[in-house]
Amino acid sequence: MLRIRNLEAGYGRLRVLKNISMHVKAGEIVTIIGANGAGKTTLLSTIAGLIRATSGEIRFRDQEITRMPAAKIPRQGCVMVPEGRQVFASMTVEENLLLGGRALEGGAKKELPALLARQYEMFPILRDRRAQLAGTLSGGEQQMLAMGRALMSRPSLVMMDEPSTGLAPLIVRDIFQIIVRLREEGNTVLLVEQNAKAALGIADRGYVLETGKVIIQGPAEDLLANADVQRAYLGREKIE
Repeated sequence: MLRIRNLEAGYGRLRVLKNISMHVKAGEIVTIIGANGAGKTTLLSTIAGLIRATSGEIRFRDQEITRMPAAKIPRQGCVMVPEGRQVFASMTVEENLLLGGRALEGGAKKELPALLARQYEMFPILRDRRAQLAGTLSGGEQQMLAMGRALMSRPSLVMMDEPSTGLAPLIVRDIFQIIVRLREEGNTVLLVEQNAKAALGIADRGYVLETGKVIIQGPAEDLLANADVQRAYLGREKIE
């Protein structure tokens, strides 16, 4: 689904990603974990075309997208749920969802009503709030809206950046259950998450980033049990 080779990117002269290589297979949940400043968000933003790679290659479904304009990447089936939700506060829930369908082209636009109904089935609270301004939703509801908006484009790969940030534990549990459901329904997920225990608990595989480099990778259960992973990025916290 996604293959990255020797990727480097950053901001101006600041090199953040350093020779990163990784892959995501269809139907997997792959998580990227690491401390603040490790380069996790920069990696997703580079895949999404929001940051231009300085070297290396990104291939999505065997098509190179390394230098593809950001607006075209969702049309290929690769979408990003950004950190902090970034919903359009002055628009209604339904208007936000319909914006997510703008990546559909041609005859696929006929599927918008069915896709909208699908999001309301997956996120019942959004159906109840569909006429409400997005800015008045709770943090958890906004996260669900951001996820639903991304799913409106029928993506093959959903990239999620810190979906648990600022949410209560019960809401975090609900969000992660939805991510598992996406995999069960045939979707592929690339998950960036600081809550390592929760992320590795649902993932198939994981990568640990430290200062822009992949330092450890492997099956999620192996990483969860690896004492080096606990020391490498959790610091004050420990996975148990």
